[in-house]
Amino acid sequence: MSHQLPDVQATSPDVTVGLSQVGVTGVEKLVKIAREDKRPLVFTAEFEVFVDLPAWRKGADMSRNMEVIDEILEDATREEAYRVEEVCGDAAERLLEKHDYTSKAEVSMTAEFMRREQTPATDRETQHTVDIVAAATATDEGTREEIGAEVTGMTVCPCSQGMSAARAKETLENLEVDEETITEFLEEVPQPGHSQRGHATLTVEAAGDPDVDLNDVIDIARDAMSARIYNLAKRPDEDHMTFAAHSDAKFVEDCVRSMAEGVVDEFDHLADDAVITMKQSNDESIHQHNAHAERVVEMGRLREEVNGES
Repeated sequence: MSHQLPDVQATSPDVTVGLSQVGVTGVEKLVKIAREDKRPLVFTAEFEVFVDLPAWRKGADMSRNMEVIDEILEDATREEAYRVEEVCGDAAERLLEKHDYTSKAEVSMTAEFMRREQTPATDRETQHTVDIVAAATATDEGTREEIGAEVTGMTVCPCSQGMSAARAKETLENLEVDEETITEFLEEVPQPGHSQRGHATLTVEAAGDPDVDLNDVIDIARDAMSARIYNLAKRPDEDHMTFAAHSDAKFVEDCVRSMAEGVVDEFDHLADDAVITMKQSNDESIHQHNAHAERVVEMGRLREEVNGES
């Protein structure tokens, strides 16, 4: 004789306080993303899945969460999704549908993405690693999806470089080099400044599909720093990167503003209510602290600011 097991999670809690997020983290799945006329991309992604919980309910259905995430991710792997954020959006919508007590479902994922590229001076094929970030939030009002990337690069401090330029100018004057030559030299040869490993994050969130190419997101973030860095670098490549970085010295604030310009130039089709998140963190080389700057802004406002309309 079988007995119906009690559903303890559906009972009332001792303290009737609602929770904004209840779910699971660290769920690893293979995800396959289709590409036109190319083999699909396959990578290991780590997911977080949450629903909100009303005050009258003791707990969420964890097994149901896992059932839904397994179901949608297995389908994505077999059938090939076309966008990473669509996987999150589909899962969030299924979570909302299957949990009659919740008003919001959230799914996010991170994964390593490898891209092939050529080294800047020796033109050798190499690869570089990008951390993909994607997320979706589903409510009764609709689903918002987010796609983005975290990339590394190189920056050079303009303040440090300015002090080096002043020292070089003084030295050349003491050697009785004429002013015109000094000015021309300093314009042609960027002076040293302390460099940093930079970490840029750029994400786009919109109602439904953000309709941006992940590769464009990656390129905007990488090019916002002083110079790109490469996994493989021969001596000519190292020289190229060093010269390029010192020719375009930037503070963390400059990097975020460069991302803003890139977003407006590349994604001007985005709706005004799309949310753009831009972050820059630099691992300082001559300080024990690091530098950080960020901006979260709706596309309409960002467009106005970049175009000088506000």
